[in-house]
Amino acid sequence: MATLGPHEKRHKVTVVGSGNWGSTIAKIVAENTAQHPDLFVRDVQMWCYEEEVTIPKDSKHYDASSELSTKSQKLTSLINRIHENVKYLPGIALPKNIIANPSLKDSVKDSTILVFNLPHQFIGGLSDQMKDSIAPYARGVSCIKGVSVSDSGVSLFSESIGEKLGIYCGALSGANIANEVAQEKYSETTVAYDPPPMDSRNPTPKGPTPQSSQLDLTKLTDGNVDKKPKGLSPKQKLTSLPSEFPPLDHHTLHTLFHRPYFHVHVVSDVAGVSLSGALKNIVAIAAGFVVGLGWGDNAKAAVMRVGLLEMVKFGKTFFADSVQTKTFTEESAGVADLITSCSSGRNFRCSKMSVERGCSVEEVEKSELNGQKLQGTSTAEEVYGFLKKEGRVDEFPLLTAVYLILQGKAKAEDIPALIQRNDTS
Repeated sequence: MATLGPHEKRHKVTVVGSGNWGSTIAKIVAENTAQHPDLFVRDVQMWCYEEEVTIPKDSKHYDASSELSTKSQKLTSLINRIHENVKYLPGIALPKNIIANPSLKDSVKDSTILVFNLPHQFIGGLSDQMKDSIAPYARGVSCIKGVSVSDSGVSLFSESIGEKLGIYCGALSGANIANEVAQEKYSETTVAYDPPPMDSRNPTPKGPTPQSSQLDLTKLTDGNVDKKPKGLSPKQKLTSLPSEFPPLDHHTLHTLFHRPYFHVHVVSDVAGVSLSGALKNIVAIAAGFVVGLGWGDNAKAAVMRVGLLEMVKFGKTFFADSVQTKTFTEESAGVADLITSCSSGRNFRCSKMSVERGCSVEEVEKSELNGQKLQGTSTAEEVYGFLKKEGRVDEFPLLTAVYLILQGKAKAEDIPALIQRNDTS
């Protein structure tokens, strides 16, 4: 008589992106796939945008007598040979089971878990390139902070990925400075994932016998299966994850991302986690303004308090069916990331310098970021345009104040008056 055994297949993981944060996430994931062969394929594919690089002279891998150091090398070949991303994550040893791959289509083939970590402006083009190569039942996790805001509404990057690829995609966000995480300094993050009920329609018991299963099969009605998970676009129709694979649930995702130095809390609020990653950048600009004025920690704390309240209100106003207040007030993706961003993030530093130098944030951006762009400035403009269309500008005074200052229609010194409360109690 046949008995229920381990799952026939394991999850193959691909990290799409190999920059500073992408390489760091790949390191974490590869450490965990190696430790959990019952759940995951050991090797982790990491898609890299191919480019020619040279080993820096201050690198431990530099050898003046070797052509490997004296001539430019393909980034993927170098990563696979010396197990370090010398351009985007120098000085950090990468697990040997990370396979850098310059072919996007080949790297995602047969993967059931896709971890996206790349600049948001490339989501559309890369999704178009890979959509015919991915497994129809693949699932995604977006590590891309922020949301897309336009006059017509607010959309999550996880939704954009999901719609393009026809898959469900969650999100990962938190107070995570990539270099600190890569150096294995303690930090936390939040993974938001609301497992599609259809993935549990034909569940396999967790233990060696049916009695060990903790899942109540009687609750898996057609109504449960048809219910849309949080973060899924109404336009999407999903393909069920085959029962031959381990369930892709909160436990599995915790196992994939949690490390002794990188603590993970898994929630279902994809919208709240995504909104936090976007709106905190606007608040960080305001914090930089008041610190640049020399107003000190009290002023920064006041700005952060007002900012946190407006982040919660924005979520509850425009994503009332899914956003939870505690995502903003209790999670790393919320209050913790806000604290970090208002202390050492790029948006904070650039707005602070703009006040100190008496110039615009855009000028600081050009001189300090080596061609990179601040997310906070573009998000502030997009959010203001959306709020104006909705007729709700006055309900979000801090978010509005940042936009006005960036546009030269107000000064940093005006912040207290612009966000002043009208209560008399």
